[in-house]
Amino acid sequence: MLTYSGNRVRRLIVLFGLGTASFFSPLRAQQNFEPGHSIGTITTQGDLIVMELNENALGKANLFDLDHRTLRFKPAGSGYKVENLPLDWDAEFGSEITGSRVTLHNFSFPFSGQKWDSFAVGTTGTVTFGLPQNGPNEHGGGGFPMGRFDQLSVAASSIVNTVPGISVFLKPRMSGKKYAKELPDRAVITWDLTEPWGNIQDFTWKPTVNRFQLVLQKDGAIEMSYNQLAARDAIVGLYPKVDSGKEKLITSIPGEAHPQASPYADISKLRVSAVDEMFLKITLETRGPALAEGDPGLTGLRYRIYMDAPNAERVVWTVRGIGRPGRNGASGNSRYVAFGPGIAREVKVSGNSIAIQGLLPAAFRNSRNITISADAAAGENASNITSQVPEHPVSLSGIRSPEVHFSSLGANEGPFTVVYEAFHYLSLPNPRDLSCTVINALGDKFDFLAYYSDFRVDNQEAGTPSNGPMGGHVTGIGQTERGIESYCSAGRFQWGFIQPVYVGSNQMQEYPPAGEHTGNSRDIDYYEHQLDESTPDGKMLPYNYAMSQIGHEMGHRWSAFVSAKINGELIPLGPTHWARGLQAPVAFPYQRPVEASAMGGGVWQDNFDGTFTQLDDDYYVPATGYSYLDLYLMGLISPAEVPTFFLLKNLVPAGKDANGHPVFKADRIKVTIDDVIAAEGPRQPAVGQAQKNFNTGMVVIVEHGKKPSPDLLERTSAIGKQWIYYWSTVTGHRASMTINPH
Repeated sequence: MLTYSGNRVRRLIVLFGLGTASFFSPLRAQQNFEPGHSIGTITTQGDLIVMELNENALGKANLFDLDHRTLRFKPAGSGYKVENLPLDWDAEFGSEITGSRVTLHNFSFPFSGQKWDSFAVGTTGTVTFGLPQNGPNEHGGGGFPMGRFDQLSVAASSIVNTVPGISVFLKPRMSGKKYAKELPDRAVITWDLTEPWGNIQDFTWKPTVNRFQLVLQKDGAIEMSYNQLAARDAIVGLYPKVDSGKEKLITSIPGEAHPQASPYADISKLRVSAVDEMFLKITLETRGPALAEGDPGLTGLRYRIYMDAPNAERVVWTVRGIGRPGRNGASGNSRYVAFGPGIAREVKVSGNSIAIQGLLPAAFRNSRNITISADAAAGENASNITSQVPEHPVSLSGIRSPEVHFSSLGANEGPFTVVYEAFHYLSLPNPRDLSCTVINALGDKFDFLAYYSDFRVDNQEAGTPSNGPMGGHVTGIGQTERGIESYCSAGRFQWGFIQPVYVGSNQMQEYPPAGEHTGNSRDIDYYEHQLDESTPDGKMLPYNYAMSQIGHEMGHRWSAFVSAKINGELIPLGPTHWARGLQAPVAFPYQRPVEASAMGGGVWQDNFDGTFTQLDDDYYVPATGYSYLDLYLMGLISPAEVPTFFLLKNLVPAGKDANGHPVFKADRIKVTIDDVIAAEGPRQPAVGQAQKNFNTGMVVIVEHGKKPSPDLLERTSAIGKQWIYYWSTVTGHRASMTINPH
């Protein structure tokens, strides 16, 4: 018999799609911007910009190819041998798992050096053993430390040695049912899931079918079977922990003397080691003590390790000091981050050494000999190299990559201690490369750049975050211009998408399909009747999801970074999105009489009894306009035109009113625009001199050798035209937008 129980699961609810969780990424927070470069050729077609990517500019996709197959993993010593077999499927699923914890009663399952009587089953297609440090995250790794926005191609290696577990079909944001049954000699776990559907960030309007199964044999053998899969991207593999820490020095590479460099930015030696015969460890030794985390000097500091092999693209591992910029020149919470193919996130700093390690990059799987070099840079200019370590040959014997292609494995191949494959779409582009490709070809004539494509990228959401150099020389908005040259702009370019939106996604459809209803208040169909009534022709405005995305992301050029100084206390009103309790009614509504800002906040009715009714929430569906505070920060209204507003703190639900609006108890803090100016200084240029006419480059991106589809051209052009209407409406006709590529 087998039992299961529900565990309390902490959930991070992200209100604004991708832009919320990842806005202050290293790309955004750092002050050291590496310059972009062109990655394709540019032509124009009417009001559109066509970007044809260079060959392999975004790598290659690796889509799921195990449908109607079974993978069998047989214990062999300290690892597993692998077989790829015809489908072996148990049609009797057993009982539905109502929580996440499953308990075995007939046997204990051997895995990762221990025997387990219970395990956690994640809705995102995983089984993990033991208790994860922060609890399972069903929106992300289902027990593995993985965020819902992590690229699968990167996450597949980053979860190695974190939590012992099995990734049967790890794909964030999946939902549905899980089943379990226990027999005398095995336990069977079956998933019947759908990809997310109906929302602005989804790729489908309807549920999809994804059925797969895990069999845990009493003798430790493991089978993964795939009966029907609509999804084409996921992580599949075994992740036992390998943490003996056995380290073997491969070589030491001396650096060159750079007495003019700061001691912490002068690399004197590289030590290259193998750890547990699986990890490549690089230790940088500096001439003086490395900076400690929290040191303001970390922001803008960068170390890079270059690895080259014959017939393979260069692999770069980077250690960067980042910090969210503080006020008046102070540094925010500065720390080291490591990123690159296969690298683990942790950076270990001790004395004058900085150590990172990771898995052998897949590009080097068949290369035993590579060359390694390194450099360091400090300051705002990423090309300001302070020290270098010249190329040195390195033998990688004794290190084996756990990343495989299951369909290409021979019969009974292995043994592997850890073994996995990442199925994924094309890599995410560098946003500076995108802007440079456009601006270098057409000139510095764009304030905003929006990208749309015929292909998907390695992201679980259809939308895109945004960033940019904040050109235009604006102050008093909580953020300042930085890194403008790295975007190949002389000062005009301000903000843009960081990746293309896929033509087949929900947000690139003119209207939702007739008769499709999710019943979710976050989805556009929930408002269909209300929006139909708001237009003369009885049909909602077209491309509603697209306007939600572009209006919100381009609004980040000005919002929401400011604080207010009230009675000497600095009170953040965001950051990055207006706080849920901020009174932020839209000045010029887009399509409904009462709208909260596209940048967050809400519309709150003060009931004058300590409670407040939420008339509109802080989600950006359906598309809404900008608040008075937003318009002031945009330079479109004067301080005198911003009415007094308030911020609600300590929100506590207190039921609903007669119309179904949520009611909360809260503490009310009065805020004026003068309080914002006291914290940030006046907005400059002021409303009389501020920019009023803006131009967006509408860019369609295609792979090398391909032409844009008619759907991509038609929809992108239509979105651009609706963007012009949206912008004029929500700015009260105080600003104009064009989509002129010429």
